[in-house]
Amino acid sequence: MRLKNILGIALSVGCLLGSCSKENEPTSPPNNSEGTNEQPTTPATPATPAYPEIPNPDPTSRLLYNGISLPTVWPPTTSTAYVTSGMTPNYLFNKPSVIDITIGRQLFVDDFLISQTSLKRNWHRAEYHPSSPVLVPEKEWELNGKGGGSAAPFSDGVWYDETDNKFKMWYMAAGGSYGGGNMVTCYAESADGINWTRPSLNVVAGTNIVHSGKNRDSNTVWLDKNAANEYERYKMFQSSDGAGNWKYHYYTSSDGKAWREVNESKSIADRSTVFKNPFRGVWVWSLRHNVRVNSATLIRGRDYMENADATAGNKLAEADLQRFWFGAWPSEPTHPVYTDVQPAIYNLDAIGYESVMLGIFSVWSGPENDVCSADGVIKRNQLLLGYSRDGWNWYREDFVPFCPVSDDKSAWNNGNIQSAVGSPIIVGDKLYFYMSGRHFSSTGQEIVSTGLATLRRDGFASMSGTGEILTEPLKFSGEYFFVNAAIKGSLTVEIQDEKGTPITGFTKSDCVSVTGDGTCKQVKWKNNETLSSLKGRTIRVKFFVNDGDLYAFWITPFEKGNSFGYTAGGGPGLYKLGIDAPY
Repeated sequence: MRLKNILGIALSVGCLLGSCSKENEPTSPPNNSEGTNEQPTTPATPATPAYPEIPNPDPTSRLLYNGISLPTVWPPTTSTAYVTSGMTPNYLFNKPSVIDITIGRQLFVDDFLISQTSLKRNWHRAEYHPSSPVLVPEKEWELNGKGGGSAAPFSDGVWYDETDNKFKMWYMAAGGSYGGGNMVTCYAESADGINWTRPSLNVVAGTNIVHSGKNRDSNTVWLDKNAANEYERYKMFQSSDGAGNWKYHYYTSSDGKAWREVNESKSIADRSTVFKNPFRGVWVWSLRHNVRVNSATLIRGRDYMENADATAGNKLAEADLQRFWFGAWPSEPTHPVYTDVQPAIYNLDAIGYESVMLGIFSVWSGPENDVCSADGVIKRNQLLLGYSRDGWNWYREDFVPFCPVSDDKSAWNNGNIQSAVGSPIIVGDKLYFYMSGRHFSSTGQEIVSTGLATLRRDGFASMSGTGEILTEPLKFSGEYFFVNAAIKGSLTVEIQDEKGTPITGFTKSDCVSVTGDGTCKQVKWKNNETLSSLKGRTIRVKFFVNDGDLYAFWITPFEKGNSFGYTAGGGPGLYKLGIDAPY
């Protein structure tokens, strides 16, 4: 379904519940008929703001929603010679002449939006929730031997489903006597994302097992909120069949519990996953591929394949170095003990968040399995982030783990942290990230549990300190200007024309200073509460920050602050079609 049409559905519902509160709500206008002989007229029905024209996510288009033009050869080809060189997105050096900011909150995770700045970009990391782990192996089918077991996503999926107001988790369990020696896939649900229950289902009577019978490895469960067919609302891409015979097995479901198999892929490797790029309307197969650099060096990398159709794409998916994507970046964190091990990308899960693709990179730093067994350690795997504006190129500047392991050997996250598909979930002013973590029990068995970490909404990076930011020329829809900021001093905003000349009525001196801390604060000018008089014009925005952190800004037609951005794994109170729109 075209995104423009999706937004039209929201418009027809007419319940304008906002995604964030706005300070200083205006009072009702005075009754102008009072004291006259005129008959009071029926108040005009307030005009409903028109939805902006959002580019149709046509997979064949070379012009993206933000103004980026894709190269003629797409996907691009990358030489495996660059397996340890990482990526530098070319759109940061070859920017569009005008950047379209219609979709979503605009994040300062790179310099794409910035023409000039004297502020410093600060990176922020998630904090583990004190309730972590929120799910531990305790049922017979989650246990595997005395004192060990697994109850955690290995990608799998944790989503918020706005149709029935539930957090939903799919996770890998050890299997016990139910798996026939294989791991099984289970389902849990929660009202708050912290306290989880295991419903008794009839897929495997008396358990919460929803899939078994295959030698499963990683798994992707995608809640496709815009699926045209209700029986395909839940999609599962499971890497299974075992060493030397790994394939994606593709399943669909109407409820995420009873699954039917659709097809299987060609040959792949384990720890391969899938994600959807909503900005381009394509499914992406993130395929693990071990690259032989020389006779002594084998490096983990990723291949890339995309298709607008999940069924057709999965049937064609195959690990192929002709589709090589990327390997490790030079600055990946190394192991503090096994310093001779060269770090590698173990997995990439990704999701549309606001105006960017958010990538969660599982970075492995060793040691290899045989060394782990000999030394009694768990291989170190940590989660780091990256950001993409075209879905293929990734920008990574921060190489401090976003979700690190713990040096405490008894901690639930002592080693091998793996991401969960669907993260983050938006819960008020917070983002919820789910992941698995491992540690050894007192009897030496490996226990895999589910953890939760939180971050401020949009809080990946902030432009910090005292100074200025001038944006590139921008195209916008809407009229209400919002920021996500924590300001100790003051923040003022000036609107300039595309040549950099301040626009009368929108200068720095016209702006009503913003102070305090809020993830959705409206910016106004003394005689202009909105940008309605500037519609259709190309503008630049200049921010003047005095002792503060600026995380994001956006311009929207809705005074409640809905951004039209993608809401990743969803969240309480958000629109059920996966975008930040009124409903």
